[in-house]
Amino acid sequence: MEVLEAIRSRKSIRGFKPDPVPKDILAKILDAACRAPSAMNTQPWEFFVLAGEPLDRIRRRNIECLRSGIPPQPEHAVIGWPQNSVYRTRQVELAKQLFRLMGIERNDKTGRQEWMERGFRYFDAPAAIVVVADKALTEAGPLIDVGALLQNFCLAALAYGLGTCIEDQGVMYPEVLREIAGIPASKRILMAVAVGYPDWRFPANAVETEREPAANLTTWVGFE
Repeated sequence: MEVLEAIRSRKSIRGFKPDPVPKDILAKILDAACRAPSAMNTQPWEFFVLAGEPLDRIRRRNIECLRSGIPPQPEHAVIGWPQNSVYRTRQVELAKQLFRLMGIERNDKTGRQEWMERGFRYFDAPAAIVVVADKALTEAGPLIDVGALLQNFCLAALAYGLGTCIEDQGVMYPEVLREIAGIPASKRILMAVAVGYPDWRFPANAVETEREPAANLTTWVGFE
């Protein structure tokens, strides 16, 4: 797939086929992702790749924690959107579209709860990537680099017919991941990516998000 086509066609996938993703394909995608730029070539990323029974155990434990009222304890900065801001408006518009596609009404508390739980289950994807960084680094230092890495991963996955969803719900209970995936305490758990073959029959995969034109966001300085 040509690069610009991949950039324009990539979307977050929230429903996957159960088919397993071969280890060798994930390894090739990670190799491509690692070509991302990083400050002074520091390459501050490491990966834990989850599938099969361990991933299912993590899903179950995440939901148990959530339903038990255990507060999430993420090790990364959680995004916030100020009320009455364009950022909050964009987030709400996405949620409305997803709920409409999924047939979840505004007052359907059960449906909304079930939808939220899907994120904590990595959207039932057959594989998930957890990205970590060494705690010797500052908390914010690796984040731009990891963002570039994640974009590379998502674009490279398209070349193998795979879909992805970058999501932090899968890392909201870090101790679950540490226990089951063996992530050491010396590593800061930053982000997860659900990955698998898209199920295009799943309603939410029909979502189409708008993008603000670059012309509305750009100030040209020194150009004719």
